[in-house]
Amino acid sequence: MNARRPYRREGEEARRAALIQATLDCIAEGGPQAATVRAIALRAGVTQGLIRHYFATKEELIAAAHESLMSRLTEASAARLDELPADPLARLSGFIANAVTPPVVDPRSMALWAASMQLVPRDPAMRAVHEGTYLAFRDRLEAMIAEALQAAGRQPPPGGTRALAIAGNALLDGLWIEGSLLPEHFAKNEMKSIAIKAFERLLDLELPE
Repeated sequence: MNARRPYRREGEEARRAALIQATLDCIAEGGPQAATVRAIALRAGVTQGLIRHYFATKEELIAAAHESLMSRLTEASAARLDELPADPLARLSGFIANAVTPPVVDPRSMALWAASMQLVPRDPAMRAVHEGTYLAFRDRLEAMIAEALQAAGRQPPPGGTRALAIAGNALLDGLWIEGSLLPEHFAKNEMKSIAIKAFERLLDLELPE
């Protein structure tokens, strides 16, 4: 009996992931209001009762979908960093570059983010997810900034690495939105170059491109 449990767990995780993906598809096509339990069930090819087996409310499912989206974007920003030289400056530069280029920069992901943001002020579950995913990205960026400064023999300015991470996160968010909305207005690698040079000025460091 114990040998069967992992298979059941994997099956349940796959069904849960399929429901989250169906929710994201519904939101992408018609906004949060289009993500009804019926529409999600049709999209996923399951009964409405099965959805309630995994998520107590529709709001809980939408919050889980938003968490999945933002976590994937954070992980995509950190993709392939282990392939870079064991240099904190190179790793920070790679993280910055990933955060403002595809697949992170993506019209669909940005539209899903924008649709979810309207729920954050009035839905406690969405606010908690937004806060958690924002801090996960910002904390990772702050740790990389601290390591880069230490490697360069530099001390953080007044306000510390937290202030640098807040400013850096805002910078990346702005470029991500612009690049996702109007990709045709930017040359290949232009966003990457702009982001790295802006971080060089913010941190007073020279970063590899």
